Amino acid sequence: MSKKFLTLISVVLIFTMIVTACSSGTGTPKEETIKIGWIGSLTGDQAVWGTCESNTVKMLIEEVNASGGILGKQVEGIYYDTKGDAAEAVNATKRLASQDKVVAIIGPNASGQAIAISSVLEEYKVPDISTVGTNPKVTVNDDGSVKEFNFRVCFIDPYQGAVAAGYAYDRLGLRNAAVLYDVASDYSQGFTEFFEKTFIEKGGKIVAKEGFKEGDVEFKPQLSKIKDANPDMILMPYYYKEVALSANQARELGIDAVLIGGDGWPSEQLMTMAADAIEGSYIVNHLDFNDPEVKPLQEKYTAKYNLPMELNGYMAHDAFLLLKAAIEDAGVADPVKIAESLTKVTVQGVTGTIKLSPEDHNPIGKEAAIVRVENADYIFQEKYGLQ
Repeated sequence: MSKKFLTLISVVLIFTMIVTACSSGTGTPKEETIKIGWIGSLTGDQAVWGTCESNTVKMLIEEVNASGGILGKQVEGIYYDTKGDAAEAVNATKRLASQDKVVAIIGPNASGQAIAISSVLEEYKVPDISTVGTNPKVTVNDDGSVKEFNFRVCFIDPYQGAVAAGYAYDRLGLRNAAVLYDVASDYSQGFTEFFEKTFIEKGGKIVAKEGFKEGDVEFKPQLSKIKDANPDMILMPYYYKEVALSANQARELGIDAVLIGGDGWPSEQLMTMAADAIEGSYIVNHLDFNDPEVKPLQEKYTAKYNLPMELNGYMAHDAFLLLKAAIEDAGVADPVKIAESLTKVTVQGVTGTIKLSPEDHNPIGKEAAIVRVENADYIFQEKYGLQ
């Protein structure tokens, strides 16, 4: 018998042994996990929100795994920093979908980023649940058709802007509004558009409208023009850093108009930077921070991370509950089937009952929480819907 033939037989025998061992369970890889992605801002001005979101998702995954996981499998969270940038959000989404093979993604925490990742989600057929991406274009195309793999747990800018206008006009009796907004922000533009529309329809007047770009620190030129228009209120539909700077400068100029904003405001950082300037302001928010039903989650988060819980943490909590329910409804960790189940399930979250519409992938019937700033705290006023 030749040496070549003996060598061939040896190779075949070794291969057969390997196959047999694998088929019998010896040497198999570790138990399969269900991979869930998260993207958001962990650096930059929005990092306080992104950090709270990612921490909340990590905490919930730990709890789920301690209780046996989902569908009998452990859950693995994979997290990427978007740095508050749309291009970074696209890259992170591609990596999660193509390399990490996640079944779904939670985040990001801004409309511009959420809109930018739509084509990637469609290409890889992976669903995403945005936490606070409130612009209508996050889930709906320009032609009105729904984006198959984009979902959200927050109400949208048309609703938020209309609620701010309705509350200002109907509840506060304000008639002359000025608007200071971020011209480069999808969130700020959408909020502004629908505030103006509703406020004017009700009989109010927009007496001044001034713009700036994110990153600006000097607002007095715009605020001086607003002061000359003598408004009852100023709408500030942007994020807490610029809110703090512009509110402080408004008060320095002697402007005493009521300030009104949206879900870009709530943060402990805002109170640190501008508590006196925003005293008496009103915010359209997603929940009452002081609701007794919310306290257990707050306390658990603070005990674990030694940090206050930001708005985004509550939204991430509800997004995770919705995703868990959808995976269980699908009965399999398959992204397409999970996407189909996201509009079938209903969950009771801390921000309300979450049931997504098949027509636009937005939550159905969520009311806004009107919050007033008093003594460096967010004081709930009432639940308020469109009148």
